[in-house]
Amino acid sequence: MVLSHTPYHRVLALRSSAYRATPYKLVGTIPANLGSTLPNITELVIGGNQFEGQIPNSLANASNLQTLDIRSNLFSGHIPSLGLLSELKMLDLGTNMLQAGDWTFLSSLTNCPQLKSLSLDFNGFEGKIPISIGNLSKSLEELHLMANQLTGDIPSEIGKLTGLTVITLGMNGLTGHIPDTLQNLQNLSVLSLSKNKLSGEIPQSIGKLEQLTELHLRENELTGRIPTSLAGCKNLVQLNLSSNSFHGSIPQELFSISTLSISLDLSNNQLTGDIPMEIGKLINLNSLSISNNQLSGEIPSNLGNCLLLQSLHLEANFLNGHIPSSLINLRGIVEMDLSQNNLSGEIPEFFGSFSSLKILNLSFNNLIGPVPKGGVFDNSSAVCIQGNNKLCASSPMLQLPLCVESPSKRKKTPYIFAILVPVTTIVIITMACLITILLKKRYKARQPINQSLKQFKSFSYHDLFKATYGFSSSNIIGSGRFGLVYRGYIESDVSIVAIKVFRLDQFGAPNNFIAECEAFRNIRHRNLIRVISLCSTFDPAGNEFKALILEHMANGNLESWLHPKRNKQIPKEPLSLASRLSIAMDIAVALDYLHNQCSPPLVHCDLKPSNVLLDDEMVAHVSDFGLAKFLYNDSSMASSTSYSMAGPRGSIGYIAPEYAMGCKISFEGDIYSYGIILLEMITGMYPTDEMFTDGMNLHKMVLSAIPHKITEILEPSLTKDYLGEDRDHELVELTMCTVMQLAELGLRCTVTLPKDRPKIKDVYTEIISIQSMFSALNN
Repeated sequence: MVLSHTPYHRVLALRSSAYRATPYKLVGTIPANLGSTLPNITELVIGGNQFEGQIPNSLANASNLQTLDIRSNLFSGHIPSLGLLSELKMLDLGTNMLQAGDWTFLSSLTNCPQLKSLSLDFNGFEGKIPISIGNLSKSLEELHLMANQLTGDIPSEIGKLTGLTVITLGMNGLTGHIPDTLQNLQNLSVLSLSKNKLSGEIPQSIGKLEQLTELHLRENELTGRIPTSLAGCKNLVQLNLSSNSFHGSIPQELFSISTLSISLDLSNNQLTGDIPMEIGKLINLNSLSISNNQLSGEIPSNLGNCLLLQSLHLEANFLNGHIPSSLINLRGIVEMDLSQNNLSGEIPEFFGSFSSLKILNLSFNNLIGPVPKGGVFDNSSAVCIQGNNKLCASSPMLQLPLCVESPSKRKKTPYIFAILVPVTTIVIITMACLITILLKKRYKARQPINQSLKQFKSFSYHDLFKATYGFSSSNIIGSGRFGLVYRGYIESDVSIVAIKVFRLDQFGAPNNFIAECEAFRNIRHRNLIRVISLCSTFDPAGNEFKALILEHMANGNLESWLHPKRNKQIPKEPLSLASRLSIAMDIAVALDYLHNQCSPPLVHCDLKPSNVLLDDEMVAHVSDFGLAKFLYNDSSMASSTSYSMAGPRGSIGYIAPEYAMGCKISFEGDIYSYGIILLEMITGMYPTDEMFTDGMNLHKMVLSAIPHKITEILEPSLTKDYLGEDRDHELVELTMCTVMQLAELGLRCTVTLPKDRPKIKDVYTEIISIQSMFSALNN
């Protein structure tokens, strides 16, 4: 574009954001006269580039500007006065090197009556938050000031901003008390004050914030008792009070917040007394940590009612008694730490049957008897049991005395044999095992190549090190439980790839690598992520190294497009209904291939938007086969354990309900996940959204809205694009028909009983029909 020939007065928007991983980032400075040159501009979105210098004062002349987003650049200096921008709704200056100066710019924003979102996080602002913040627009909904160098008190005037739904002030040096005026913010959903130096008690008035879903107060200097009034925050899904100086008992009222589902963290305080039996009411809780306190008494048996627990930390307390048998109900537990207590009795054998359990720490208690066999106990690096002097084991790998006889049948043995024989046996077997492990180590590291993907060219560690510029953090484009995904440039092929590096110190990562290798060996389809090569070797330090080299998807994953507000590093343009239809069809095609054309058939087991990747033409590719399982038609070809479930398999919100009850994996489980994705695509709501409480879920919400209230639950961009006043009546009606068809298909896929869900071939056929009708009507 030649700027000298551009009709500037007609430019209404300038977007050049580069949030997603791409080598094409713009550099330079913004012209000083930009605001005067483009007086009618309404949007300036240039986030995720490498612009530097100061924000030009001339932007104040662009009086129609509604959105100013320069996040994630290199801007420095002071922020100019923007008070003339009376139409401004969103101002995002986060992740730069800006300074506040005398905070004059903040005072000027009081003249922006429509301002809804103000983001100044991750900059270099110093000093106190000015009391003039209370004069900002009452329509302000989001205020982000975290990760600066702010000091002093939180001004009580912040309580005047009654429209606020999100406040993030964490990672600063704020002092003083939490202002009582926060009780005025009745719309507040997220309050994050973590990693400051706040002192005093939590005000009782916090309990009046009934809409609060997240409260983060960790790593402060707060004291006193945990207020019982927190029970008034009846929509909380996440509560973190860790690393403070709270004392006294845990209020039982806290466990009446049935919506707590993501996490409850009270660790690293000075709490005393018993763990209340009411803890069993938190049946939706995923993570619980009350470690490093001074709690006493027994582990309550009602803890077994928390069926969705994946992480349990009770370590470093004074708990006593036996490990309750009711914990057998925690079939989906992934990590459990009960160490550094006074627990007694034997280790429950059912821990060995937990297929999802990857970390078990029972060290430094008073446990006795034999260590169970199977499951997590077969991996000595996954179990910590030292400091229990009366335990014995059937294997020397656990570094315990061998259980020669059961206690009930133990006979008197000469002292020399009772000591010498077990010790000698342990030494000999341990030496043999160590030698065997050392000899087999390098063979095992390369085994997946020989058995699963030997047809692919193998890359060396040096190749990938060079491709990712030394595995630079700037090249990271994704992360998960088992590793990181880097963007890499392969010089020999002159191509950009995605390199998934497995963190082999994470329990389950080696098996995850093998599972993906096995899946990729058997599948190949245009709507499945394509494996280019692999690397299974050792790094220069002699550590085992495993990676997969995959196609690079230029447009990220589907989740980042469906929820742009929660994923600010991606483009903010919403997906059109046509794009959503096309993506839905691509996923259906991929599932049809896995279920009906693979030999043997494959069940994905973890279908969700973050595992649906989009290429440069927005074609969807299903990825992440670490949990996938082959289903054999001939039962003799595989044991039943190869496809049975001993706990939830997949991701919360997308996992089929029958999996949580121990049912076998099935095609119907993938259909359920697909249906949830369909409903999420038309509503824009996560299936784990905080609004889904008291038995309500995404399926029930959509069901209750059909047919007459469907527009009330649709994703806003759909109603804006297709139901506006400037659209003709016929097109509006036909568009609504398309949305209704998608909603009804999603509902049929997500019914509770697996047998009532449609087959993927029927789903695929219906999606094609819906898309064909929509395309014909929209042309």
